[in-house]
Amino acid sequence: MGWGKTAGPGERRPVRPNDDWNRAAALCAGQLPLVWLAWWFAVQAGRDDYGYVGGAYLGICCVPLALPLLGLVHATLQITPAAALAGLRPRALRGPGWAWHLALSVLIGAAWAALGRVLWGWPLGDTLPWFAGAGVLPVLVLDRLRGRPWRGRRVWLGSAVASSVLFVGCGIPAAVLADDYEPPRLSARQLTGTWHGAHGSVLRLAPGGEARLTRLPARGGDDERGGFSVCDGTGTWTLERDGEFMDTDRDGVLLRPDGECGQETYWTVGGTEQDPELFVRFGDPDAGDLRILTRD
Repeated sequence: MGWGKTAGPGERRPVRPNDDWNRAAALCAGQLPLVWLAWWFAVQAGRDDYGYVGGAYLGICCVPLALPLLGLVHATLQITPAAALAGLRPRALRGPGWAWHLALSVLIGAAWAALGRVLWGWPLGDTLPWFAGAGVLPVLVLDRLRGRPWRGRRVWLGSAVASSVLFVGCGIPAAVLADDYEPPRLSARQLTGTWHGAHGSVLRLAPGGEARLTRLPARGGDDERGGFSVCDGTGTWTLERDGEFMDTDRDGVLLRPDGECGQETYWTVGGTEQDPELFVRFGDPDAGDLRILTRD
């Protein structure tokens, strides 16, 4: 049957050379929400959200608009090259074609992770599982579809429906399981000591309620800095239980700087019992400037 002919009754449509690439793009696009969900769960489960409300979830609303393009990029950079290399293997190397395709897809993903490490310093231990694993599901499903006539709408629609159902079905329990963080309950004695942060910030909390500040951000001051000043000097502090002073249900340190450098600032207790933290957010509640202090 020639490419210019129309399939007659009982005839199968010809399989065009780029059908697998189109299918791979649809499959890659369909799995991306699940990959994002798995990444979010791995990063967020049992960890402090530092009081951010909804910011991490809003980004997923924009993902469907970019899914087709991202699927094409993923298929072009990993799935299709792996298939081409698997087809070029010598006949002496036996084994099912899908197994070779899968192995080469994992290797290409590992190569992209290594490139990210070299160029941008991405941690290889964090990126390697995602880059290599993202090529597994498309390869396995693609093997089941290979040789069948291409029906673009059916494949893209099926990928979108399956992805949406799995995303909702897995996303709800994932969100419930991820939201199990419990901040530590620290005493005033446990809070005393030296705390360090970014940009040379140092906070020393003395047992008697005295505090010493070094390049420490405090509320108030220049609006261009997001509503905070950087203070040096002394002040006082008290332990506030369950947000008695602030509109929050978490313990924190209420710091009152001396002089006119900054206003009283509530540093919320976070981290764990073994590695406690103090944090405060300035500016936008969903995307403000987050400052974290850790113990010396």
